[in-house]
Amino acid sequence: MSTFLGMPSGRVPGPPADVSVGQLTGDRPFPSAARDALGDSRLRRNLAHATSTIRAKRAHVVDEVPDWERLRDAGSAIKADTMARLPELLEQLEANVTARGGVVHWARDAAEANAIVTTLVRETGADEVVKVKSMATQEIGLNEALEAAGITALETDLAELIVQLADDKPSHILVPAIHRGRAEIREIFTRRMPGLDLDALTDEPAVLAAAARAHLREAFLRARVAISGANFGVAETGTLVVVESEGNGRMCLTLPETLITVMGIEKVVPTWHDLEVFLQLLPRSSTGERMNPYTSTWAGVTPGDGPQEFHLVLLDNGRTRALADDLGRTALHCIRCSACLNVCPVYERTGGHAYGSVYPGPIGAVLTPLLTGMTGGDDPNDSLPYASSLCGACYDVCPVKINIPDLLVQLRAEHTEAHAETHTLPTAEAGAMRAAAWVMRDADRFARAGRAAAAGRRGVRKGRPVLPLPPPLSGWTASRDLPTPPPETFRDWWARTRPDQDDRP
Repeated sequence: MSTFLGMPSGRVPGPPADVSVGQLTGDRPFPSAARDALGDSRLRRNLAHATSTIRAKRAHVVDEVPDWERLRDAGSAIKADTMARLPELLEQLEANVTARGGVVHWARDAAEANAIVTTLVRETGADEVVKVKSMATQEIGLNEALEAAGITALETDLAELIVQLADDKPSHILVPAIHRGRAEIREIFTRRMPGLDLDALTDEPAVLAAAARAHLREAFLRARVAISGANFGVAETGTLVVVESEGNGRMCLTLPETLITVMGIEKVVPTWHDLEVFLQLLPRSSTGERMNPYTSTWAGVTPGDGPQEFHLVLLDNGRTRALADDLGRTALHCIRCSACLNVCPVYERTGGHAYGSVYPGPIGAVLTPLLTGMTGGDDPNDSLPYASSLCGACYDVCPVKINIPDLLVQLRAEHTEAHAETHTLPTAEAGAMRAAAWVMRDADRFARAGRAAAAGRRGVRKGRPVLPLPPPLSGWTASRDLPTPPPETFRDWWARTRPDQDDRP
């Protein structure tokens, strides 16, 4: 297949009708889903404990690195260079993978990627595959596509396995089962994992991990096909890289006869020297470790050693849409460390499911709308840029310095413009802003408005209106203090204190 890099001109509202984007959109807007999550005290307790623990570990190991900020600068620069030469680097990666005995496939969207992988598995005659953790396959809904084709996909990462056994969805980029407590995990294993000694199964992490290990061992030994993701792809050598903590990935990457890797096109890096930077940034930012316990690299096929058939599926699925946006392309710099999730006050209180997309948290709130486009209507992804307090903590911890707050503000503006184009009547907020603009355009009108506000100060007491305000104003004052207007406007103060000066502001 020829190289495909669609470069749309400008932003296109919504995904094209003939493009399947996979599992990037939820059923409800974020505010509605978040409201339910806020009512789940156990969820909030699990999230608070997990994210605070990861934050503390990350802060400790980052403080050990004297040149951490220079590493962040280097990571940001490498990613910017990569995005600027992405077509060239992808073709270099394809050439080197092919030269080493691999086969490269190009997938425009989720449907095409799923069709490619399903066909490849069917050609082997296998009806079961083992998987090493991959956000890209979650993004395209690969497990569901394989199941529809009569192929069983078994997740081997412990957290992914928990989510799969519970018929659940991931709620975190790094720790998909972060919303589950130990007691819940034991109950899931009891219901869905055959052959357990229930008397010996406790909710201790070591005991649960041992049960999962025994469950997976047989699958590893009989598997003929494995499917993996890739943290990085090195263009200069055609090398793929997976980093993980449990060793299950190493089993997937070495034991089966056929290996299929699904990789987003933004994961390419130019050289091994560039990879060195990210292998320092990623573990500290993600798991709070100095290095990943398992870093696996492979290039093509080696006769008599490991899989004898290797396929690389390069996935677009909206990435070239984001690439065409001058600021939006910086979201493609993301190395999926999840540091922004762990510091986000919104994510900590709502969890990942409220975002609808497989990419939750601050980076998901920008990456998902960039991949799918914004409609300006009632699409759930249109609400994601508002799922933030704009506190800036996500930017402070991002290992490649993605300015997520700026991206959120841009997407909010684009949503407002798209909404105005598709709706005849403005929103209440837009109407209020137009009225404010009309008042401020005229000095006399603005002065009269100031005096009117001062006269209304008796209607406010301790940050609350004395009389309830009607909708939609009541929605604002219900969750915010209402500033008490001063007894005198600035213009009147100026006139009183400087009576001889005519240049009133």
